[in-house]
Amino acid sequence: MKVYLSGEIHTDWRERIVAGAEGLDVALTGPVTDHGASDDCGVAILGAESDKYWHDHKGAMVNAIRTRNGIEGADLVVVRFGEKYRQWNAAFDAGYAAALGKPIIVLSMPEHQHALKEVHAAALAVAEEPEQVVQILRYVQTGALPG
Repeated sequence: MKVYLSGEIHTDWRERIVAGAEGLDVALTGPVTDHGASDDCGVAILGAESDKYWHDHKGAMVNAIRTRNGIEGADLVVVRFGEKYRQWNAAFDAGYAAALGKPIIVLSMPEHQHALKEVHAAALAVAEEPEQVVQILRYVQTGALPG
């Protein structure tokens, strides 16, 4: 199963899913999580920009190639909304995955339920911890319940 891990890049949630999914038949992919590399990829590849808007625009477009390819090739998309940072790109990724008919698991905190109600409505599951995502993956692949 191909799983695309989208969203927040400032915590260890991806690593927790990778560790927990060990032994499952899953291929986990996602965006570039090195913030500097992600921000600067466009100008590093396509040339410098003096205006910050165009600098960011080039990076966003190059990153969109990776993101769209990852979501389109995924069997399942996990979208994480973090505590400190509001990721507008994660909302886009969830909407894009939903438009493609991809199953979505949203990973978010209870205090964001109201703000994310439309995103949650598109998801097949809403989890609060990465370990719950792993339990869903395990259940989907094996039919085994936790514990």
